[in-house]
Amino acid sequence: MKIHHEPKFDIEKVIEHYSQKDGVPIRYVATTELEVHNLVGDVFYRETPHPEFGNRYFRLYHAANTLMIASADHIENYEFGMIESNNEWHYSKARHDFHYTPNGAIDGGRSYTRIIGTEYGLPNSTTMKVKDGEFVDV
Repeated sequence: MKIHHEPKFDIEKVIEHYSQKDGVPIRYVATTELEVHNLVGDVFYRETPHPEFGNRYFRLYHAANTLMIASADHIENYEFGMIESNNEWHYSKARHDFHYTPNGAIDGGRSYTRIIGTEYGLPNSTTMKVKDGEFVDV
């Protein structure tokens, strides 16, 4: 299953930096808003909890022109509506991220899911969640 992402940061550099800094493998999960509407960030995962903060997920984002890092363990509580286009699954990153594909569009981020079709009908769709750093079907 291939998922289309639109990260905000250079994820390879982030993975390299935090894997070296923390001494454990880090992997990219998704780019999404979580608790604050339209504050989109890149979410990363580590298998072992951070020794100081106890979280396995963290999110990097910009707020007021400042780079921020925060726990993102609650990503596992959210659903990701997905549509299929060009053999990839696409999702809306934020409540007002109307994401277009050749097969249709998806909107709503983690707040709701709205799917728009084309004159040929609705795109294939599914709902996924994040579990242990991977997308899984609900």
